[in-house]
Amino acid sequence: MSDSNLQLGVQGGTDLVSRIRTLVARRTEGRALALLVVVVVVVLIIEPTTFTSYEVTLGRIAQVGLVALGLTAVILMGELDLAVASTLAVSGVIMASIDNLALGVLAALAVGLVIGVVNAFFVVNVGINSFIATLGMLFFLRGAGFVISGEEPVRLANVDAGISFGQPLVGPLTPRMLIFVLLFVLLQVFVTRVRVGREFYAVGGNREAAHDAGIPVRRRVYLGFMISGAVAALAGVMNTLERTAADPTAGSTVLLSSFAAAIIGGILLTGGRGSVFGTLLGAATLGILQVALTFSGMQVDVQNIIIGGVLLLAVITDPATIRVVVANTRALLSSRSAPQPEGGPG
Repeated sequence: MSDSNLQLGVQGGTDLVSRIRTLVARRTEGRALALLVVVVVVVLIIEPTTFTSYEVTLGRIAQVGLVALGLTAVILMGELDLAVASTLAVSGVIMASIDNLALGVLAALAVGLVIGVVNAFFVVNVGINSFIATLGMLFFLRGAGFVISGEEPVRLANVDAGISFGQPLVGPLTPRMLIFVLLFVLLQVFVTRVRVGREFYAVGGNREAAHDAGIPVRRRVYLGFMISGAVAALAGVMNTLERTAADPTAGSTVLLSSFAAAIIGGILLTGGRGSVFGTLLGAATLGILQVALTFSGMQVDVQNIIIGGVLLLAVITDPATIRVVVANTRALLSSRSAPQPEGGPG
């Protein structure tokens, strides 16, 4: 009996490894890349100055993509973090409130980690749905940001450091862009080469199976929220440095943009499918489109309509969505073509 159990255990471990490889392989970068190519071609025709204004375009991509990269770690496990925008704002306010720049940066990043831990506690230990838990945290942090700042922007003590941070270092690449690239590389390696990161896919694909296979699901969820909180805080630090002041209303559009970048990149909100590279493609698509629409002088409402249309296009062309539509259509046609029983119950 023990040999049989051992064999089943080995087989279960092998099945888990196979499942993780399958989940990692189920990506949609090809679709995201195709959408990016379409957007690039259209922008080249309509507003080619988008690609000559390197600093603006690359900066927008980094701004959209940075928080989206952090969100990817959470969404891969089937969770949501709606508090990222408020985390960005409150961490920037805390940083600017401290005269010593180094201590301010460390404090802001620590706040992001603590926020991630608190979010994970409510989700994992209390059992609250991540949507509700992080929505409550969003409003709590927004209020905290206004209280700490006195409802006014907090000027950075070391303005010269902020001005220097916004200057290009390598060609058109500013520190924000370089940090964004570095973070992308680190997260890409983490979720594809490191066992802990690869287990995020298993947690999102089938949480019960992952738990039965010995994966510490609770710790993985904690880690995912901590990554998301820390990255959002990092975005708040960079935003404060570039603006030389912290605004408690900062990041008001970050939440929707970051989720849109992840969705365009092919990540599945229910978890188990997606990639950091796909999120990068989604951020590039959204950033280029936003800059082009702004340069064209188009009204903000019209811009939102176009961006919303691109997001819907990304959703309806998703293979999973297509499979569901095809299956439902077939079921509907089958039910209509099935012969109806004659008479009532006997």
